[in-house]
Amino acid sequence: MPPAHTLRSAQALADAGLIAPERLPALERVAAQYAVAITADMAALIEPANAADPIARQFVPQTAELVSAPGEDPDPIGDLTHSPVEGIVHRYPDRVLLKPTHTCAVYCRFCFRREMVGPEGLKTLSPDQLDAAFAYVASHPEIWEVIVTGGDPLVLSPRRLRDIGERLAKIEHVKVVRFHTRVPAVDPAAITGEMVDALKASGKAVYVALHANHPRELTAAARAACAKIVDAGVPMISQTVLLAGINDDPETLGALMRAFVETRIKPYYLHHHDYAPGTAHLRTSIAEGQALMKALRGAISGLCQPTYILDIPGGHGKVPVGPAYLGDQSVEDPQGQAHPYPPAG
Repeated sequence: MPPAHTLRSAQALADAGLIAPERLPALERVAAQYAVAITADMAALIEPANAADPIARQFVPQTAELVSAPGEDPDPIGDLTHSPVEGIVHRYPDRVLLKPTHTCAVYCRFCFRREMVGPEGLKTLSPDQLDAAFAYVASHPEIWEVIVTGGDPLVLSPRRLRDIGERLAKIEHVKVVRFHTRVPAVDPAAITGEMVDALKASGKAVYVALHANHPRELTAAARAACAKIVDAGVPMISQTVLLAGINDDPETLGALMRAFVETRIKPYYLHHHDYAPGTAHLRTSIAEGQALMKALRGAISGLCQPTYILDIPGGHGKVPVGPAYLGDQSVEDPQGQAHPYPPAG
């Protein structure tokens, strides 16, 4: 029987039958360094007898996390470098991240903020820190979009989310508010009418970006939770991380993108995995990612095509790294055949 609550320790995973008892001492060492949380909904999807289960690979600790590879960095995309005040990341001219909390509903084993989230990471913003964050946004008229992230902002109560929205409503130059979350998939019961109303409290153009990496995450309950958001007039987009052994084959990745579109979520970004510490066992090469994108282009609807993105290490920004089709004198079709271009006269 699946657990009725979130599992928050290696011991809890062992008690739930998600890890073998003999693995407990080693995984307790991992859990002491990187936070553990698996919601009941995600735990119910795990097949403990399958050593390669793609849900388990995302959430169950592995000893490989204690092995650092060359180039890995506790802040791989430069959040701290671009943080003018606590809780704000201002990397691009027209938008900022607002991180009111560093708590998540689940803790992903590949997280690029794994050194910042969880009980031992950065804390939820204090009232004074939140005031300073809003003051920063208000004093920078170039900020057109505020991306509320963390952690996961939807672990906050609807009251607190509403407060964030109402404070953003008072900043005239902010036109778009985007929430980045896993909650509709990993804890769909949390998406109540009160929560949806809170998301809309700013009166701005509001978007919700759902992070999911495998089609099994989009359960009937998850799809129903997303429907509450979309039916309320809030568009949804997707974010996915390319992960070895989880979604790095055309069938799985294609099924995930189709599941998003069926749920009325527009595929947005496929992230190349960042160089976070202890995550090399989940990282693919860019060449593998480009091959996957070529396979999707030839096989599934254009609605299902995300942009393959690399967040340049060190905080230098995101760039698309998808495959190229156009050469000097030819263009390649989805089947890999070259054709003259421009066409002969």
